[in-house]
Amino acid sequence: MSPEESLSLLRDWVETRNWAGFDPYDGLNSPILRWATLGLKYPRIAAIQAMKKSPVDLRPWLLVKPGHNPKGLGLFLWGYAKLFRATGEETAKQRAQDVLELVDKNRSPGYHGNSWGYNFDWQSRAFFVPKGTPTIVNSSFVGHALLDAYEYCGLQHALDLALPIREFLLTDLARTKHGDDFCFSYTPIDQITVHNANLLGASLLIRLHQYDADSVAHEAAHASLRYSMKHQMDDGSWWYAEPEYQHWIDSFHTGFNLQSIQYFMELGEAPEFQEAYDRGTQFYADRFFLDDGTPKYFHDRTYPIDVHCHSQAIVFFSRQRGRYQDLVDRVTRNLIDTMQDPTGFFYFQKKPGKTIKIPYMRWTQSWVFHALTEKILCAAGEHEQH
Repeated sequence: MSPEESLSLLRDWVETRNWAGFDPYDGLNSPILRWATLGLKYPRIAAIQAMKKSPVDLRPWLLVKPGHNPKGLGLFLWGYAKLFRATGEETAKQRAQDVLELVDKNRSPGYHGNSWGYNFDWQSRAFFVPKGTPTIVNSSFVGHALLDAYEYCGLQHALDLALPIREFLLTDLARTKHGDDFCFSYTPIDQITVHNANLLGASLLIRLHQYDADSVAHEAAHASLRYSMKHQMDDGSWWYAEPEYQHWIDSFHTGFNLQSIQYFMELGEAPEFQEAYDRGTQFYADRFFLDDGTPKYFHDRTYPIDVHCHSQAIVFFSRQRGRYQDLVDRVTRNLIDTMQDPTGFFYFQKKPGKTIKIPYMRWTQSWVFHALTEKILCAAGEHEQH
């Protein structure tokens, strides 16, 4: 099946459901589990992980309702904008406008500028994030989608929503200092140092600078970029985060880091990091893929096989002007041949001996939509340097 045929099946599936669905981490949207966990950290973690790891979807029995995930909506918006750019299909532009309205409605209230969080409570080992709390990751992905929706579709409302994200990034997030440089926090309520989150925020700030120049934001973008570049390891990789218990190297977060740095490279903003960026790109290409295109989750082990890993690889390497075309094609074939259901949606994960086929809307469907439209856009020669 071609990427275009695969995308058409997926598109029918998500549009029929109005882009609403479940998420691997939405267990606390169950009133039953919220009551059972008593508001305690480890019972919350256990409940979320049990729902995530179950091969059977327990949500209907636990009264979890499908919902719109702001990050997922951003990725769908991004995909429709790219599809319109690549094909000129007016229906794609109309769908971009439809999803844009949902993105607008799902902003997080009570913070500076514009920002987006998740539509569920989220408990990790590090901290508890109440539903709607904005994150730098969600806000940055949505921001990039908004800018491309403006550039590719001419949607002024998208630009109007994107520009105020800068206020959230600069005002509401904490900063961990490292000399003259710093790392943005993940949310307004923590101070952890996560590299992909920090770099995503920096990359959005540098793109926003092209539309509405601000010297403070420009310096913040470079200072946060420098922080994470100082922590790049000799082989080109990064730990997921600096606390020792978060010292792992995984596929899609490596891709997020590199894609964020690429925005600086494309804009000619940080040429001093070109060699480091190239080293990171080579590490990503060399360490995370089997010969048949199966993406490894971690640099030193394969499982779980996760659609997130396929998708980010397709997005990032498609933008490399053909240098990694064979890798992109292999990963895309593997994604479609091994992870797509005949009805159109994509599976969540494969583990030894079992496949979790629950059709998560944000984690799987929106990411594949984003990935396949990126591949189609780049294949059409319509990707522009920002």
